[in-house]
Amino acid sequence: GIILYDETIRQADKNGKKFTEILKEKKIDIGIKVDQGLIDFPDHPSEKITQGLTGLAERLREYKSMGATFAKWRCVYNISETTPSEDLMRENASTLAKYALTCQEAGMVPIIEPEILIEGEHSIEQCDKVTRRNFEILFPELAALGVFMPGIILKTSMVISGKSAPDRAPAEKVAEMTISCLVDKVPSDIGGIVFLSGGQSEEEATIHLDLKHKSGNLPWNLTFSYSRAIQNPVLKYWADNRGDPAGAQKIFLARAQASSLASVGKY
Repeated sequence: GIILYDETIRQADKNGKKFTEILKEKKIDIGIKVDQGLIDFPDHPSEKITQGLTGLAERLREYKSMGATFAKWRCVYNISETTPSEDLMRENASTLAKYALTCQEAGMVPIIEPEILIEGEHSIEQCDKVTRRNFEILFPELAALGVFMPGIILKTSMVISGKSAPDRAPAEKVAEMTISCLVDKVPSDIGGIVFLSGGQSEEEATIHLDLKHKSGNLPWNLTFSYSRAIQNPVLKYWADNRGDPAGAQKIFLARAQASSLASVGKY
């Protein structure tokens, strides 16, 4: 599957063939980002909420007519001495639940993305505490609104130290604490879990995903929904080698294959 934006779902190649038609021919599921970005959370300095519920049902109907089968909505949380607040977690949970239900009513699969940002000096223990509390608020809200739990996909950040933390936890601890958190706090009947790479290097994100599959049997499939960890080296190459699309594609496929192997613990 591939997640497009409103801009890219409408685009075509140099011969005028729509991207959506190309993807369908290649048997790639078409997804669409439907949130409309972050805005300030009133009375909560430095915290952001996600907008886009207004007109969502109509937009989903259009995207589905263009071939989209799933959607994505992202919320973000900063870890500091005062954030994220309970108010923010509850507001985002309510928004994610309304979005998910609207998707399912439109016949599309919702990806729910409550991202704990990696920026900061927080410890892995702080990240674990925030992630657990956020899940404690999020999943009862989804259930209360009548969202069909086996029909949702959770796109989550890993339980990981902040990028500027003085003593970052090793990969093995990231895998161990992430799995423990998910097993403890995520319902066993949701459709699946995909990880975001969220500021990690491509190698770090791949190793972390691979190690999570050394934990034995889990109630859901774990895979990846990486952007930066797959695209970064491609974009860097393309910036200096516009005349070599095959070279850029080769790098892209190598990163995608590495992530694919990691998603079954064989990297």
